[in-house]
Amino acid sequence: MLKGKVALITGATRGIGKAIALKFAENGADIALNYRSDNEALRTLVSELEDKGVKVLPVQGDVSVLEDANKIVKEAVDGLGKLDIVVNNAGITKDGLIVRMKEEDFDAVIDTNLKGTFNMMKATSSIMMKQRSGKIINISSVVGLVGNAGQSNYSASKAGIIGLTKSIARELGGRGINVNAIAPGFIQTDMTDVLSDKIKESMESTIPLKRLGNPEDVANLALFLGSNLSDYITGQVIAVDGGMTMN
Repeated sequence: MLKGKVALITGATRGIGKAIALKFAENGADIALNYRSDNEALRTLVSELEDKGVKVLPVQGDVSVLEDANKIVKEAVDGLGKLDIVVNNAGITKDGLIVRMKEEDFDAVIDTNLKGTFNMMKATSSIMMKQRSGKIINISSVVGLVGNAGQSNYSASKAGIIGLTKSIARELGGRGINVNAIAPGFIQTDMTDVLSDKIKESMESTIPLKRLGNPEDVANLALFLGSNLSDYITGQVIAVDGGMTMN
């Protein structure tokens, strides 16, 4: 589905980002992997992707810094020849109730999750506008749709991504660029692995499908949105949440 395409993925060394990178590579895309610091998870992922017969280019940089975002995009294009798909997945959490949340914790989450997505879209858009094609996929969250106690900073950042997605989709649609967002629900990742069985059971009880999702559930939608099958879809926010936030 993606043979001949080049995809840039941020926050790709684990969880949802890793699943998307693997899914894209399985479907023929060359991959630029953005990372902030070198680690074993990155090296392992590079090896896994190369085993699938695609080109892989690790690109270091902090998406919350516009200068870094510009460098990330430039190195990806210089190294792999073009840029067809960008997945803005990099994100952090610093949870806490509002009365105890430190200002620096609020700022850090907004800077990485929301400003980082803005920076990457800004750095990417001029390239895609010139080629009059491209797919931008932003990873939001169901908490950006409904909120979550103890995650006011994270919820605000993910709600902001939804606003960015819709606005930039309107700006770039006339140039053949699709901009969409995915809103994952409760997905089995490193963050949920540490939760007790009781908490997981409580979470599952709120989900109509009665199970947590897995990263590949999100990756499957990302594959669709990154492919030509989604050419007439833009400005949408699609939840992958087992029905948790259905209207």
